[in-house]
Amino acid sequence: MNPKEIPHQPLTHHHDDKSALKYLKVSKVILPSIIGLGVVLWLMSRQLDINELSKLKNSGHTIFWVLMAMVMYFLRHLFYSWRLRVITDYAFSWWKSMQLIVIWEFSTAVSPTSVGGSAVAFFLLAKEKLPGAKTITAVLYSMVIDTIFLVMALIFLYIAIGPVMIRPGMEKFSEIDGFGITFLTVLAFMFTYGSIFFYGLFINPRAIKRLLLFVSRFPLLKRFREELRSTAFDVVTSAVKIKEKPLSFHIKAFIATAGAWTVRFLAINCLILAFVSGISPEIFDHFIILSRGMAMHTIEAFSPTPGASGVAEYLFGGFFSDYIPKGISSLIALVWRLIGYYSYLIAGVIIIPMWFRQVSLKNRVKKGSEK
Repeated sequence: MNPKEIPHQPLTHHHDDKSALKYLKVSKVILPSIIGLGVVLWLMSRQLDINELSKLKNSGHTIFWVLMAMVMYFLRHLFYSWRLRVITDYAFSWWKSMQLIVIWEFSTAVSPTSVGGSAVAFFLLAKEKLPGAKTITAVLYSMVIDTIFLVMALIFLYIAIGPVMIRPGMEKFSEIDGFGITFLTVLAFMFTYGSIFFYGLFINPRAIKRLLLFVSRFPLLKRFREELRSTAFDVVTSAVKIKEKPLSFHIKAFIATAGAWTVRFLAINCLILAFVSGISPEIFDHFIILSRGMAMHTIEAFSPTPGASGVAEYLFGGFFSDYIPKGISSLIALVWRLIGYYSYLIAGVIIIPMWFRQVSLKNRVKKGSEK
């Protein structure tokens, strides 16, 4: 593949500032907060049982495991920051990477789950003056490796654990219901999506370029035509860069990705240990809880609400009903979302204005030095 074959066009022309900036407004926290907290309060009014809480005699035990859940999310942030450093060839310091991940996660939290934060990721890296080709490679590579890991982990866990990983009481595949069908449908979509882009980035980018250009002609996809065409060229650009990377690059990126996803769902294990009196899950139970967290996340992937707000809180109790008493499931869901979701909303509100000021100051200093 010859890099000269890549068309001379702005590499991020389809990721315009307006589409990214709309997900970086501080006011964006209002809607998901109202939806998520509204659902939790409604569930609590119907389910909360104070007697279940009174069974927790050791407050030190509860505090310890809640803190461990917080540590899991902090480790997740470190893993993603490390990955950002790796895939940008260490263009950013640890502090800058952690700052950018907060903004990236904030944009994901305030946009519909099916949309994600890719537009903002392009915007962030471009504003930090990362070269266009490297920006495209970093964002597309992140999307693909996230999908590949999650699909591989879900398939492995299903083989190891069985259908009970999808929902409580599902011992046979024939007992599949709406949740199971949704899970398998989304998993199949993710597998197809991940396979196509893996093939495009690592094996045959020209074939995927032709496929995306062909699909972009469909009348039903007219709305996404420019995005599909631009992505077709982005895949070729990224493939050129990825081909140059050593094996150590991919190993580090995969370890960081696996670590980030694993500790994210282990936080739920910690919260169950914190709030459910007398529970002492075996190792196999911990794997079930971990796999349920992944299955629940997969179903949330098609949520129309920002960051799956409301949907995640509603699904939580059902997915872990064999480990969490109904009377406190909504409370644990609230604590879980406060740690892993609302924390990013709050951090984003603080960091985004600071980041904009830093970028503006840097640009003014640069323009002044050029005069």
